[in-house]
Amino acid sequence: MWFAQRGAFAPLARPGGCLIVQVVCLDLEGVLVPEIWIEFSRRTGIAELSRTTRDEPDYDKLMRFRIDLLTRHGLKLADIQKVIDGMGPMAGAREFLDGLRERYQVFILSDTFYEFASPLMRQLGWPSLLCHRLDIDGEGFVRGWRLRMPDQKRAAVNALKALNYQVMAAGDSYNDTAMLGAADAGFFYHPPASIVAQFPQFPVTDTYAELRSAIDAAAARLAG
Repeated sequence: MWFAQRGAFAPLARPGGCLIVQVVCLDLEGVLVPEIWIEFSRRTGIAELSRTTRDEPDYDKLMRFRIDLLTRHGLKLADIQKVIDGMGPMAGAREFLDGLRERYQVFILSDTFYEFASPLMRQLGWPSLLCHRLDIDGEGFVRGWRLRMPDQKRAAVNALKALNYQVMAAGDSYNDTAMLGAADAGFFYHPPASIVAQFPQFPVTDTYAELRSAIDAAAARLAG
């Protein structure tokens, strides 16, 4: 049995009766919503906080750098959440996501944190989100982070494939490339040129219309 997250969709069938159910896995920041740390950097005037996984592929190194900066400047989780509360999805993101969910199951695979995500998920219609958690001390300072599991994006795609799903995925950064490589079809969405040059095997899309067309074409090809 399966459930559509929005509207209804019809699974395909292979000879012999096996169902083909296709799912889409999307990154969150840079694909559906602006980069949280870039916006927080802009609001606080701390330029170093604008570094993201587009700039630093080592996620642990990036998070240690961020937490050190927050501590040095006396910034708490509540300060970040205030900025997030004033953010919204990218223009057209909700419509794009709603349209996808009418045909496919959709999962958001993100290296953000549940402590950040709720206001943005509400504005996107509460799609399924797999991400991480922060460690917060009694005074509200961020002291660490807990990964849901190492390499969680690729692991989620591989788990879905093991359950006989066909997986299409899209992301924009270094930390998405393992997910894109594991998927049956992977696409970049509006990535930096430096990342495109390093990973030329992934088709590039720059608008939601282009990404939707690429996903639909891959779905038709995979269904055979």
